[in-house]
Amino acid sequence: MPLIPYDPFRNLENWRREMDRLFDYPTFFERGFAGPRVDIHETENEVVVSCELPGLEKKEDVQVEVKDNVLEISGNIARTNEVREEQMFRRERYMGRFHRSITLPSRVKSEGTKATYRNGILEIRMPKAAGDNRKHIDIEFH
Repeated sequence: MPLIPYDPFRNLENWRREMDRLFDYPTFFERGFAGPRVDIHETENEVVVSCELPGLEKKEDVQVEVKDNVLEISGNIARTNEVREEQMFRRERYMGRFHRSITLPSRVKSEGTKATYRNGILEIRMPKAAGDNRKHIDIEFH
């Protein structure tokens, strides 16, 4: 009989799938807690971030900052004209405060950064900083 090391979390994934199937509802693990979902890509001259933020009603509801090559997106999504809690059958849309910090793939300049919000998507275009801080390190191999 082979010996298998004890792993207390081995069945956690199976348990999560069974709970999802039972309730037909996204669990805490799938909804996540990292904030809004983002796509990031680079062009030759800039880094572009697209962020899903449906439900923003005014630009004061979201703040964008770039500091030390980290993009921070935070704000508040308030749902108006909602139904009363006792009338609610299912609630899946996010409401409340959010925050997301993202380390960028290249150095960027905060000057010249532009953000636009259209159809629930916040797009942030950041010009790349001149020069690359990468340095090849020679390995002493023995």
